Amino acid sequence: DHSFLQNLPSIIAGLIFLVGIGFFSLCFLMTSLGGQFSAKRLGDSPFTIRTEVLGGVESRGVLRKISDMLEVILKRMDSLSKLDNTSTTDARFGESHFPKGRSSSILGLVERIQAIAQNVSNMATRVEQILQNSIVQGRGQCEVPRDPRFPECPGKVDWMRARWTSDPCYAFYGVDGSDCSFLVYLSEVEWFCPPLAWRNHSSTPTQYVLQPKAPKRQAAFRTDLSVLLDQVGAGKESLSFMKRRIRRLAQQWATAANRLDAKLEQRWRDQKKILVHVGFLTEESGDVFSPKVLKGGPLGEMVQWADILTALHVLGHNLKISMSVKELQGFLGVPPGRGSCPLTGPLPFDLIYTDYHGMQQMKQHMGLSLKKHKCHIRVIDTFGTEPAYNHEEYATLHGYRTNWGYWNLNARQYMTMFPIVGTQQQDHHKVNVAYCRQPRLTLS
Repeated sequence: DHSFLQNLPSIIAGLIFLVGIGFFSLCFLMTSLGGQFSAKRLGDSPFTIRTEVLGGVESRGVLRKISDMLEVILKRMDSLSKLDNTSTTDARFGESHFPKGRSSSILGLVERIQAIAQNVSNMATRVEQILQNSIVQGRGQCEVPRDPRFPECPGKVDWMRARWTSDPCYAFYGVDGSDCSFLVYLSEVEWFCPPLAWRNHSSTPTQYVLQPKAPKRQAAFRTDLSVLLDQVGAGKESLSFMKRRIRRLAQQWATAANRLDAKLEQRWRDQKKILVHVGFLTEESGDVFSPKVLKGGPLGEMVQWADILTALHVLGHNLKISMSVKELQGFLGVPPGRGSCPLTGPLPFDLIYTDYHGMQQMKQHMGLSLKKHKCHIRVIDTFGTEPAYNHEEYATLHGYRTNWGYWNLNARQYMTMFPIVGTQQQDHHKVNVAYCRQPRLTLS
Protein backbone atom coordinates (compact mmCIF):
# COMPACT_ATOMS: atom_id res chain seq x y z
CA ASP A 1 0.00 0.00 0.00
CA HIS A 2 2.80 2.36 0.81
CA SER A 3 4.38 1.57 -2.58
CA PHE A 4 1.06 2.35 -4.23
CA LEU A 5 1.00 5.67 -2.42
CA GLN A 6 4.53 6.47 -3.55
CA ASN A 7 3.74 5.54 -7.19
CA LEU A 8 0.41 7.33 -7.26
CA PRO A 9 1.73 10.54 -8.91
CA SER A 10 3.37 8.57 -11.70
CA ILE A 11 0.21 6.48 -12.14
CA ILE A 12 -1.93 9.59 -12.44
CA ALA A 13 0.55 11.05 -14.94
CA GLY A 14 0.41 7.80 -16.93
CA LEU A 15 -3.37 7.90 -16.94
CA ILE A 16 -3.36 11.47 -18.21
CA PHE A 17 -0.84 10.48 -20.87
CA LEU A 18 -2.99 7.60 -22.03
CA VAL A 19 -6.06 9.84 -22.16
CA GLY A 20 -4.10 12.22 -24.38
CA ILE A 21 -2.93 9.38 -26.61
CA GLY A 22 -6.49 8.10 -26.91
CA PHE A 23 -7.81 11.54 -27.80
CA PHE A 24 -5.06 12.03 -30.38
CA SER A 25 -5.75 8.62 -31.90
CA LEU A 26 -9.44 9.37 -32.22
CA CYS A 27 -8.70 12.71 -33.85
CA PHE A 28 -6.26 11.06 -36.26
CA LEU A 29 -8.79 8.36 -37.14
CA MET A 30 -11.59 10.85 -37.74
CA THR A 31 -9.30 13.04 -39.85
CA SER A 32 -8.21 10.05 -41.95
CA LEU A 33 -11.77 8.92 -42.54
CA GLY A 34 -13.33 12.35 -42.71
CA GLY A 35 -11.75 13.36 -46.00
CA GLN A 36 -12.68 10.07 -47.56
CA PHE A 37 -16.32 10.24 -46.44
CA SER A 38 -16.67 13.83 -47.58
CA ALA A 39 -15.25 13.02 -51.01
CA LYS A 40 -17.14 9.80 -51.70
CA ARG A 41 -20.01 9.56 -54.13
CA LEU A 42 -23.23 7.60 -53.88
CA GLY A 43 -22.59 3.92 -54.33
CA ASP A 44 -18.89 4.12 -53.50
CA SER A 45 -17.15 2.62 -50.53
CA PRO A 46 -15.49 5.12 -48.18
CA PHE A 47 -12.12 4.21 -49.70
CA THR A 48 -12.96 4.54 -53.38
CA ILE A 49 -11.50 8.00 -53.81
CA ARG A 50 -8.69 7.31 -51.39
CA THR A 51 -7.50 4.31 -53.38
CA GLU A 52 -7.05 6.55 -56.40
CA VAL A 53 -4.17 8.17 -54.55
CA LEU A 54 -2.73 5.52 -52.29
CA GLY A 55 -4.09 2.30 -53.70
CA GLY A 56 -6.46 -0.12 -51.93
CA VAL A 57 -3.87 -2.14 -50.05
CA GLU A 58 -2.09 0.92 -48.69
CA SER A 59 -5.35 2.50 -47.44
CA ARG A 60 -6.43 -0.69 -45.73
CA GLY A 61 -2.97 -1.08 -44.23
CA VAL A 62 -3.17 2.39 -42.66
CA LEU A 63 -6.53 1.61 -41.11
CA ARG A 64 -5.32 -1.73 -39.76
CA LYS A 65 -2.36 0.00 -38.10
CA ILE A 66 -4.74 2.48 -36.48
CA SER A 67 -6.92 -0.37 -35.28
CA ASP A 68 -3.93 -2.20 -33.79
CA MET A 69 -2.74 0.94 -32.05
CA LEU A 70 -6.17 1.55 -30.50
CA GLU A 71 -6.29 -2.04 -29.28
CA VAL A 72 -2.92 -1.65 -27.54
CA ILE A 73 -4.11 1.54 -25.83
CA LEU A 74 -7.25 -0.28 -24.70
CA LYS A 75 -5.21 -3.07 -23.09
CA ARG A 76 -3.04 -0.56 -21.24
CA MET A 77 -6.09 1.26 -19.95
CA ASP A 78 -7.55 -2.02 -18.68
CA SER A 79 -4.29 -2.81 -16.86
CA LEU A 80 -4.29 0.57 -15.13
CA SER A 81 -7.93 0.29 -14.17
CA LYS A 82 -7.08 -2.97 -12.36
CA LEU A 83 -4.65 -1.03 -10.19
CA ASP A 84 -7.58 0.88 -8.81
CA ASN A 85 -9.41 -2.35 -7.94
CA THR A 86 -6.40 -3.70 -6.02
CA SER A 87 -5.85 -0.40 -4.24
CA THR A 88 -9.32 -0.56 -2.67
CA THR A 89 -8.49 -3.74 -0.70
CA ASP A 90 -7.44 -1.58 2.21
CA ALA A 91 -10.14 1.09 2.23
CA ARG A 92 -9.28 2.13 5.77
CA PHE A 93 -5.72 2.99 4.67
CA GLY A 94 -7.01 5.08 1.80
CA GLU A 95 -9.54 6.92 3.90
CA SER A 96 -6.92 7.79 6.49
CA HIS A 97 -4.44 9.22 4.01
CA PHE A 98 -6.63 10.85 1.32
CA PRO A 99 -9.42 13.34 1.64
CA LYS A 100 -12.77 12.01 0.54
CA GLY A 101 -13.02 14.49 -2.39
CA ARG A 102 -9.61 13.57 -3.79
CA SER A 103 -10.35 9.85 -3.64
CA SER A 104 -13.63 10.30 -5.50
CA SER A 105 -11.92 12.40 -8.19
CA ILE A 106 -9.41 9.59 -8.82
CA LEU A 107 -12.25 7.09 -9.12
CA GLY A 108 -14.05 9.40 -11.52
CA LEU A 109 -10.94 9.67 -13.67
CA VAL A 110 -10.67 5.90 -13.87
CA GLU A 111 -14.34 5.62 -14.87
CA ARG A 112 -13.82 8.17 -17.64
CA ILE A 113 -10.79 6.25 -18.88
CA GLN A 114 -12.85 3.08 -18.95
CA ALA A 115 -15.56 4.86 -20.96
CA ILE A 116 -12.98 6.11 -23.45
CA ALA A 117 -11.55 2.62 -23.68
CA GLN A 118 -14.96 1.23 -24.54
CA ASN A 119 -15.44 3.88 -27.25
CA VAL A 120 -12.02 3.06 -28.65
CA SER A 121 -12.95 -0.61 -28.76
CA ASN A 122 -16.16 0.17 -30.59
CA MET A 123 -14.26 2.35 -33.05
CA ALA A 124 -11.74 -0.41 -33.74
CA THR A 125 -14.55 -2.85 -34.42
CA ARG A 126 -16.17 -0.37 -36.78
CA VAL A 127 -12.89 0.12 -38.66
CA GLU A 128 -12.59 -3.62 -39.22
CA GLN A 129 -16.17 -3.75 -40.52
CA ILE A 130 -15.42 -0.94 -42.96
CA LEU A 131 -12.36 -2.81 -44.18
CA GLN A 132 -14.34 -5.97 -44.83
CA ASN A 133 -17.14 -4.07 -46.60
CA SER A 134 -14.65 -2.24 -48.83
CA ILE A 135 -13.09 -5.54 -49.91
CA VAL A 136 -16.48 -7.08 -50.72
CA GLN A 137 -17.67 -4.00 -52.65
CA GLY A 138 -14.38 -3.73 -54.52
CA ARG A 139 -14.71 -7.24 -55.86
CA GLY A 140 -18.09 -6.43 -57.40
CA GLN A 141 -16.81 -3.25 -59.04
CA CYS A 142 -13.78 -4.80 -60.66
CA GLU A 143 -15.05 -7.58 -62.89
CA VAL A 144 -12.97 -7.85 -66.05
CA PRO A 145 -15.07 -6.29 -68.85
CA ARG A 146 -15.84 -8.08 -72.10
CA ASP A 147 -16.06 -5.05 -74.37
CA PRO A 148 -15.66 -5.53 -78.14
CA ARG A 149 -14.12 -2.06 -78.30
CA PHE A 150 -11.31 -3.27 -76.04
CA PRO A 151 -10.66 -6.86 -77.17
CA GLU A 152 -7.19 -7.00 -75.57
CA CYS A 153 -8.40 -6.11 -72.07
CA PRO A 154 -8.95 -9.66 -70.66
CA GLY A 155 -5.60 -10.85 -71.97
CA LYS A 156 -3.81 -7.83 -70.54
CA VAL A 157 -5.43 -8.41 -67.13
CA ASP A 158 -4.24 -12.03 -67.20
CA TRP A 159 -0.74 -10.82 -68.08
CA MET A 160 -0.79 -8.33 -65.21
CA ARG A 161 -1.90 -11.01 -62.76
CA ALA A 162 1.14 -13.08 -63.64
CA ARG A 163 3.76 -10.38 -64.27
CA TRP A 164 2.88 -7.16 -62.44
CA THR A 165 5.82 -7.60 -60.06
CA SER A 166 8.28 -7.88 -62.96
CA ASP A 167 8.74 -4.10 -63.07
CA PRO A 168 8.56 -1.59 -60.17
CA CYS A 169 6.90 0.94 -62.47
CA TYR A 170 3.55 -0.84 -62.04
CA ALA A 171 3.63 -0.26 -58.29
CA PHE A 172 4.65 3.36 -59.01
CA TYR A 173 1.31 3.76 -60.82
CA GLY A 174 -0.64 2.18 -57.92
CA VAL A 175 -0.85 -1.46 -59.00
CA ASP A 176 -1.08 -3.65 -55.88
CA GLY A 177 -1.99 -7.09 -57.23
CA SER A 178 -5.77 -6.63 -57.16
CA ASP A 179 -7.98 -6.75 -60.24
CA CYS A 180 -9.17 -3.24 -59.42
CA SER A 181 -5.65 -1.86 -59.63
CA PHE A 182 -5.02 -3.77 -62.88
CA LEU A 183 -8.13 -2.29 -64.50
CA VAL A 184 -7.34 1.21 -63.25
CA TYR A 185 -3.84 0.98 -64.70
CA LEU A 186 -4.94 -0.55 -68.02
CA SER A 187 -7.64 2.08 -68.51
CA GLU A 188 -5.95 5.22 -67.19
CA VAL A 189 -2.20 4.75 -67.68
CA GLU A 190 -2.33 2.46 -70.68
CA TRP A 191 -5.34 2.17 -72.98
CA PHE A 192 -6.28 -1.49 -73.24
CA CYS A 193 -9.41 -1.45 -71.03
CA PRO A 194 -12.50 0.79 -70.89
CA PRO A 195 -12.76 3.45 -68.16
CA LEU A 196 -14.30 2.21 -64.93
CA ALA A 197 -17.71 3.70 -64.13
CA TRP A 198 -16.98 4.14 -60.42
CA ARG A 199 -13.74 6.02 -60.95
CA ASN A 200 -13.28 9.76 -60.85
CA HIS A 201 -13.04 10.72 -64.51
CA SER A 202 -12.18 14.36 -63.99
CA SER A 203 -8.58 13.46 -64.87
CA THR A 204 -7.82 12.39 -68.43
CA PRO A 205 -6.11 9.03 -69.05
CA THR A 206 -2.39 9.27 -69.78
CA GLN A 207 -2.66 8.48 -73.47
CA TYR A 208 -5.14 11.31 -74.04
CA VAL A 209 -3.37 14.01 -72.06
CA LEU A 210 -2.64 17.00 -74.23
CA GLN A 211 0.05 19.31 -73.01
CA PRO A 212 -1.23 22.88 -72.73
CA LYS A 213 0.27 24.81 -75.58
CA ALA A 214 2.72 27.32 -74.21
CA PRO A 215 2.92 30.61 -76.07
CA LYS A 216 5.35 30.33 -78.95
CA ARG A 217 8.68 32.07 -78.58
CA GLN A 218 10.83 33.37 -81.36
CA ALA A 219 14.19 31.75 -81.89
CA ALA A 220 16.88 34.41 -81.81
CA PHE A 221 20.40 33.82 -83.11
CA ARG A 222 23.06 33.49 -80.43
CA THR A 223 26.74 34.30 -80.68
CA ASP A 224 27.72 33.71 -77.04
CA LEU A 225 28.64 30.04 -76.57
CA SER A 226 29.41 30.13 -72.83
CA VAL A 227 26.03 28.67 -71.84
CA LEU A 228 26.49 25.81 -74.29
CA LEU A 229 29.98 25.04 -72.97
CA ASP A 230 28.57 24.78 -69.44
CA GLN A 231 25.84 22.43 -70.65
CA VAL A 232 28.28 20.09 -72.35
CA GLY A 233 29.90 19.41 -68.99
CA ALA A 234 33.30 17.94 -68.15
CA GLY A 235 34.98 14.88 -66.69
CA LYS A 236 35.69 13.03 -69.93
CA GLU A 237 38.36 13.58 -72.53
CA SER A 238 35.73 13.26 -75.24
CA LEU A 239 33.79 16.19 -73.79
CA SER A 240 36.98 18.23 -73.47
CA PHE A 241 37.71 17.56 -77.14
CA MET A 242 34.22 18.70 -78.15
CA LYS A 243 34.50 21.86 -76.06
CA ARG A 244 37.89 22.70 -77.55
CA ARG A 245 36.39 22.47 -81.01
CA ILE A 246 33.44 24.65 -80.03
CA ARG A 247 35.75 27.33 -78.62
CA ARG A 248 38.11 27.17 -81.59
CA LEU A 249 35.31 27.80 -84.09
CA ALA A 250 33.36 30.30 -81.98
CA GLN A 251 34.22 33.28 -84.17
CA GLN A 252 33.25 31.44 -87.34
CA TRP A 253 29.91 30.45 -85.84
CA ALA A 254 29.22 34.03 -84.76
CA THR A 255 30.01 35.38 -88.24
CA ALA A 256 27.84 32.74 -89.89
CA ALA A 257 24.95 33.48 -87.50
CA ASN A 258 25.11 37.23 -88.21
CA ARG A 259 25.11 36.66 -91.96
CA LEU A 260 22.20 34.26 -91.85
CA ASP A 261 20.26 36.59 -89.57
CA ALA A 262 20.71 39.43 -92.04
CA LYS A 263 19.63 37.22 -94.91
CA LEU A 264 16.44 36.11 -93.17
CA GLU A 265 15.56 39.73 -92.34
CA GLN A 266 14.11 39.02 -88.88
CA ARG A 267 11.82 36.30 -90.23
CA TRP A 268 9.91 34.57 -87.43
CA ARG A 269 11.28 31.19 -86.40
CA ASP A 270 9.70 29.15 -83.62
CA GLN A 271 12.02 28.26 -80.78
CA LYS A 272 12.00 24.47 -80.37
CA LYS A 273 12.48 22.49 -77.17
CA ILE A 274 15.16 19.97 -78.11
CA LEU A 275 16.72 17.11 -76.17
CA VAL A 276 20.18 16.01 -77.34
CA HIS A 277 21.06 12.58 -75.94
CA VAL A 278 24.59 11.54 -76.88
CA GLY A 279 24.16 7.81 -76.41
CA PHE A 280 27.59 6.61 -77.50
CA LEU A 281 29.28 8.61 -74.72
CA THR A 282 27.13 7.23 -71.89
CA GLU A 283 28.67 4.86 -69.38
CA GLU A 284 25.78 2.46 -70.02
CA SER A 285 26.89 2.04 -73.66
CA GLY A 286 30.47 1.31 -72.66
CA ASP A 287 31.92 4.62 -73.95
CA VAL A 288 34.94 3.14 -75.72
CA PHE A 289 35.65 6.50 -77.39
CA SER A 290 36.65 8.71 -74.45
CA PRO A 291 39.76 6.74 -73.38
CA LYS A 292 41.10 6.78 -76.96
CA VAL A 293 40.76 10.49 -77.73
CA LEU A 294 44.45 11.18 -77.04
CA LYS A 295 45.60 7.81 -78.37
CA GLY A 296 44.68 8.06 -82.02
CA GLY A 297 41.10 6.89 -81.59
CA PRO A 298 38.22 7.92 -83.88
CA LEU A 299 37.19 11.55 -83.51
CA GLY A 300 34.66 11.93 -86.34
CA GLU A 301 31.61 11.25 -84.17
CA MET A 302 32.72 13.82 -81.58
CA VAL A 303 33.33 16.41 -84.31
CA GLN A 304 29.83 15.70 -85.60
CA TRP A 305 28.16 16.03 -82.21
CA ALA A 306 30.09 19.20 -81.33
CA ASP A 307 28.88 20.86 -84.53
CA ILE A 308 25.29 19.69 -84.03
CA LEU A 309 25.18 21.10 -80.51
CA THR A 310 26.69 24.39 -81.62
CA ALA A 311 24.35 24.72 -84.61
CA LEU A 312 21.21 24.16 -82.52
CA HIS A 313 22.46 26.61 -79.88
CA VAL A 314 23.42 29.31 -82.39
CA LEU A 315 20.05 28.95 -84.13
CA GLY A 316 18.40 29.94 -80.85
CA HIS A 317 16.67 26.77 -79.70
CA ASN A 318 16.07 25.64 -76.12
CA LEU A 319 18.51 22.76 -75.53
CA LYS A 320 18.78 20.04 -72.90
CA ILE A 321 21.88 17.84 -73.17
CA SER A 322 21.96 14.31 -71.77
CA MET A 323 25.16 12.30 -71.35
CA SER A 324 23.76 9.48 -69.15
CA VAL A 325 20.71 7.26 -68.91
CA LYS A 326 19.82 8.86 -65.57
CA GLU A 327 19.72 12.30 -67.18
CA LEU A 328 17.66 10.88 -70.05
CA GLN A 329 15.12 9.45 -67.62
CA GLY A 330 14.88 12.73 -65.75
CA PHE A 331 14.37 14.84 -68.85
CA LEU A 332 11.72 12.52 -70.33
CA GLY A 333 9.78 11.85 -67.11
CA VAL A 334 10.42 8.11 -67.14
CA PRO A 335 8.78 6.29 -64.19
CA PRO A 336 11.14 4.28 -61.97
CA GLY A 337 11.60 0.71 -63.13
CA ARG A 338 12.68 -1.23 -66.19
CA GLY A 339 10.79 0.66 -68.88
CA SER A 340 7.60 -1.40 -69.12
CA CYS A 341 5.32 1.57 -68.39
CA PRO A 342 4.60 4.72 -70.41
CA LEU A 343 5.96 8.13 -69.50
CA THR A 344 4.37 9.96 -66.59
CA GLY A 345 3.15 12.74 -68.89
CA PRO A 346 3.33 14.14 -72.41
CA LEU A 347 6.66 14.35 -74.20
CA PRO A 348 8.26 17.60 -73.03
CA PHE A 349 10.29 18.12 -76.23
CA ASP A 350 9.57 19.00 -79.83
CA LEU A 351 12.58 17.04 -81.09
CA ILE A 352 15.07 14.51 -79.75
CA TYR A 353 18.51 14.15 -81.33
CA THR A 354 20.27 10.90 -80.51
CA ASP A 355 22.20 8.00 -82.04
CA TYR A 356 21.67 4.25 -82.22
CA HIS A 357 22.96 3.75 -78.69
CA GLY A 358 20.47 6.34 -77.53
CA MET A 359 17.68 4.64 -79.46
CA GLN A 360 18.35 1.38 -77.65
CA GLN A 361 18.36 3.16 -74.29
CA MET A 362 15.13 4.99 -75.08
CA LYS A 363 13.49 1.73 -76.16
CA GLN A 364 14.52 0.15 -72.86
CA HIS A 365 13.26 2.97 -70.65
CA MET A 366 10.33 4.56 -72.52
CA GLY A 367 8.23 1.45 -73.07
CA LEU A 368 5.12 2.06 -75.17
CA SER A 369 5.89 5.78 -75.30
CA LEU A 370 8.75 5.31 -77.76
CA LYS A 371 6.41 4.06 -80.47
CA LYS A 372 3.99 6.88 -79.74
CA HIS A 373 6.65 9.62 -79.93
CA LYS A 374 8.91 8.09 -82.57
CA CYS A 375 8.21 10.88 -85.06
CA HIS A 376 9.98 13.38 -82.77
CA ILE A 377 13.31 11.54 -83.02
CA ARG A 378 16.24 12.45 -85.26
CA VAL A 379 18.98 9.82 -85.45
CA ILE A 380 22.57 10.96 -85.98
CA ASP A 381 23.61 8.15 -88.30
CA THR A 382 27.20 8.88 -89.27
CA PHE A 383 27.38 6.67 -92.35
CA GLY A 384 23.69 6.15 -93.10
CA THR A 385 21.31 3.19 -93.05
CA GLU A 386 19.93 1.64 -96.22
CA PRO A 387 16.11 1.37 -96.43
CA ALA A 388 16.25 -2.44 -96.50
CA TYR A 389 17.75 -2.42 -93.00
CA ASN A 390 15.43 0.28 -91.68
CA HIS A 391 12.14 -1.42 -92.62
CA GLU A 392 11.45 -3.93 -89.83
CA GLU A 393 9.20 -6.33 -91.78
CA TYR A 394 11.41 -6.35 -94.88
CA ALA A 395 14.60 -6.72 -92.85
CA THR A 396 13.14 -9.63 -90.91
CA LEU A 397 11.85 -11.35 -94.03
CA HIS A 398 15.15 -11.08 -95.94
CA GLY A 399 17.59 -11.59 -93.09
CA TYR A 400 18.73 -7.97 -92.79
CA ARG A 401 18.10 -7.58 -89.07
CA THR A 402 21.09 -6.02 -87.33
CA ASN A 403 21.79 -4.29 -84.02
CA TRP A 404 21.40 -0.93 -85.76
CA GLY A 405 18.44 -1.46 -88.06
CA TYR A 406 14.69 -2.14 -88.25
CA TRP A 407 13.58 1.01 -86.41
CA ASN A 408 10.88 1.75 -89.01
CA LEU A 409 11.70 5.44 -89.12
CA ASN A 410 11.01 7.82 -91.95
CA ALA A 411 14.19 8.04 -94.04
CA ARG A 412 14.27 11.81 -93.46
CA GLN A 413 14.72 11.20 -89.73
CA TYR A 414 18.23 9.85 -90.33
CA MET A 415 20.89 12.55 -90.36
CA THR A 416 24.17 11.48 -91.92
CA MET A 417 27.52 13.22 -91.81
CA PHE A 418 27.60 14.23 -95.48
CA PRO A 419 26.07 16.41 -96.74
CA ILE A 420 23.62 17.12 -93.93
CA VAL A 421 25.38 17.60 -90.60
CA GLY A 422 28.87 18.01 -89.23
CA THR A 423 30.28 19.90 -92.22
CA GLN A 424 31.41 23.08 -90.52
CA GLN A 425 34.89 23.69 -91.93
CA GLN A 426 37.83 25.47 -90.38
CA ASP A 427 38.89 28.13 -92.84
CA HIS A 428 41.06 31.08 -91.86
CA HIS A 429 39.99 33.11 -94.90
CA LYS A 430 36.34 32.16 -95.54
CA VAL A 431 33.44 31.22 -93.31
CA ASN A 432 31.40 28.25 -94.45
CA VAL A 433 27.76 29.09 -93.66
CA ALA A 434 26.31 26.16 -95.58
CA TYR A 435 25.95 24.25 -92.34
CA CYS A 436 23.61 26.84 -90.82
CA ARG A 437 21.67 27.15 -94.07
CA GLN A 438 20.65 23.52 -94.20
CA PRO A 439 16.83 23.31 -94.03
CA ARG A 440 17.07 20.33 -91.70
CA LEU A 441 18.89 22.32 -89.05
CA THR A 442 16.72 25.41 -89.20
CA LEU A 443 13.96 23.18 -87.76
CA SER A 444 11.28 25.29 -89.34
